[in-house]
Amino acid sequence: MSPPEQRFSVAQLQRFIASALAHLGMPEADAQTVGGLMAEADLQGSDGHGVIRLPNYAKRIRQGGMNLTPNIRIIEERAGTALLDGDNGMGHLVMKRAAEIAIEKARTTGIAWVGSRLSNHAGPASLYARMPLAHDMIGLYFAVGNANHLPAWGGLSMLLSTNPIAAAVPAGDEPPIVLDMATTVAAYGKVKTKAQRGEMMPEGWMVDRTGKPLLDPNRADEGFLLPIGGYKGYGLSLIVGLLAGTLNGAAMGRDVVDFNRDFQTTTNTGQAIAAIDLAAFGDVSALKARVDQVVRDLRASERMPGVDRVWLPGEQSHERREVNLREGIALPPALLASLDAFAHDIGVNTLGATTA
Repeated sequence: MSPPEQRFSVAQLQRFIASALAHLGMPEADAQTVGGLMAEADLQGSDGHGVIRLPNYAKRIRQGGMNLTPNIRIIEERAGTALLDGDNGMGHLVMKRAAEIAIEKARTTGIAWVGSRLSNHAGPASLYARMPLAHDMIGLYFAVGNANHLPAWGGLSMLLSTNPIAAAVPAGDEPPIVLDMATTVAAYGKVKTKAQRGEMMPEGWMVDRTGKPLLDPNRADEGFLLPIGGYKGYGLSLIVGLLAGTLNGAAMGRDVVDFNRDFQTTTNTGQAIAAIDLAAFGDVSALKARVDQVVRDLRASERMPGVDRVWLPGEQSHERREVNLREGIALPPALLASLDAFAHDIGVNTLGATTA
């Protein structure tokens, strides 16, 4: 029988991650910011983008592939738009700044769009789409994935990535509607999580180069991810890549660097975030009440036989967040063992030694 999962508070995860990043040379304030955002990913159940990513981030830092003291700055700007140069900094820092700029601009313009170049992997898309919610704004997020795992529809050359999109819409008494999805059936982070846990992938995530189902995550290099909705998902991945990558002068297509293999080359990751102020469209309370009504109508709609509940986008993540806040975030034994080995390797306290 395998050992049980251990649970940790979000504060423990943040302190462990921040301690490791600071030990590797990241300024303390930035390490705390990144640690908080990575712990938030695990809190909401985005476990393919949370603390599991820390060893790979550290490998890139140690091999000189990431700038620990970036000058994140605006290089193009108009009233409702901005383009950020991330100076090869941690993606979490670049996108937090992009969200802050978009929110501030949207207060005046009603809607604002901020793109980035020379960023890096930033964790789950919903982290940033959610940021405008606290300001009664809708958040939209787009990104070019950090490795190509998707060919054009009918092709074999992998020139596209999972290219995620997220949208967060404020509600009143109901939880916000938060959609966070890859343009592939599964995000590659989920493949990595399956491999970490020693689990097989379900049919429909990946196929090999002959089109046969690929179920073993440890053989992922032998095939590619499938797009959502067939050719429509391929088209959506392309458009997201053009908006988040090409428009910003960031990597797209053949220029994308596989950050799972190359830890030294600058990735030039592109992302974009938009903020839409509800107040620009009328009374905020009334708008939120209308969202609540849509949510309740969908939840109360007639269900197919055997279906216990109609879920809204983000509801399961919201419930997972509540459980994890109450009971702690569960980490599987294999992941905890790898984090312990990582902590010993760089010379910091293990996660288990971190105070609650």
